[in-house]
Amino acid sequence: MPILRFPTDISKLQIIKVSIPIFFSNLAIPLVGIVDTGLMGNLDNEKYLIAVSISTAFLTMVLWSFGFLRMGTVGIVSQALGKGDYRELVNTILRNLFVALLIAFIIILLKPFIINLIYNLFVTSEQTKVLIERYISIRIFSAPAELIIYILVGFYLGIQKTFLSSSLIIILSVLNIVLSIYFVHYLQLDVAGVALGTLAASYLTVISYSIFTYYYIIKKFKVIPRIYKKIFNGKKMIKLLNINFDIFLRTVLLTFAFFWVTYLSSTLGEEYVAINSILLQFIIIAAFFLDAYAFSTEGIVGYSIGRKSLRMFNSVVKNSIYLSFFTGLTISVIFIFFSEHLINIITSIEYLRYLSYKYIFWIIIIPPIASFCYQLDGIFLGATQTAEIRNSMFISVIIYLPASIFLTEQLLNYGIWFSLLIFMILRASTLHFYFSRISKKFK
Repeated sequence: MPILRFPTDISKLQIIKVSIPIFFSNLAIPLVGIVDTGLMGNLDNEKYLIAVSISTAFLTMVLWSFGFLRMGTVGIVSQALGKGDYRELVNTILRNLFVALLIAFIIILLKPFIINLIYNLFVTSEQTKVLIERYISIRIFSAPAELIIYILVGFYLGIQKTFLSSSLIIILSVLNIVLSIYFVHYLQLDVAGVALGTLAASYLTVISYSIFTYYYIIKKFKVIPRIYKKIFNGKKMIKLLNINFDIFLRTVLLTFAFFWVTYLSSTLGEEYVAINSILLQFIIIAAFFLDAYAFSTEGIVGYSIGRKSLRMFNSVVKNSIYLSFFTGLTISVIFIFFSEHLINIITSIEYLRYLSYKYIFWIIIIPPIASFCYQLDGIFLGATQTAEIRNSMFISVIIYLPASIFLTEQLLNYGIWFSLLIFMILRASTLHFYFSRISKKFK
């Protein structure tokens, strides 16, 4: 018998209840970015902000490319939960832990290559280059902890313990904020301070939660997590790698699309890197709020497939999309009234404030439109329809790249934001095209 039980019809209220803890944790994540950006934006030289913006954009692209460690974990764990196969549920976590540590080791080895690649991609001053290297040389060593956190979050989302997944993210984010403020404000470590804040917070969180998760699994599922031969079962590993590889390609393309915004900004001038990094914080805030529904939906969708309940699936899809769109509209209204005030908090440099105000329109219209692609992503991930996610993202990026180049040439920074809006529409449209394929899971 499965440990969790969901009603056949999933109501909006039930989705909200599951999503509320994720809302709070997802709010904590962009707050870290806002605090880091604010710490740099209020120093006496904009090059600190530019260096951290470029560095975090690139490292985010690298680390988020392995978001399959969370997303793949959610789908497989939730389906194993629906079937009542708790040993396979635990084995999935252990397989992904092995993959995460291997990936992290490779990323650390590639540090010189990553730094040189950034130098070749971005035209920056020598002072900015020194700051970039300082940040990356510290932050890159957080890779093992950050990737393991993906798996732990995916596990708790998969078993619908959203409070535990949320508490993990909140503790990580609060530690990150507190430590970054201490290192930057009190120890005067500028870019090294925000990098050290992330590094220390990641390891403190992952060590404490790994110990907690070990004993939680024993108590909840009566299974002792241990490495043994079946963990490396060839068929299971191939299935896991196939799912993960599709999500990997999808996430590489997605993070590259956002990284591309930073690159295009650099072609207009360093000041546009700075202001777009400020404005992107608003898009990230909206995305993490909207992703609360996507995250909670992943687990319920996977569970409905494990239980072969098409009715449950249809109800969660309909209600979650409605809630996501309504939330997107609400976020836009909030941005109308408070975006200028937040920009003023993030940076004290007057000409960056003035430039940022000119593009507020885009951060207002994007959230409700983007809500559809965020929610469809969660639905497809819960169903482990990863090939469709990969193909959708590939088509979207292939159209987005030339469109963004053309629009930037014609409209300058307005073109960058217009092309980002087009990208969101393309993602939703292509996923909608593939949607009917999920129904085959219920036959």
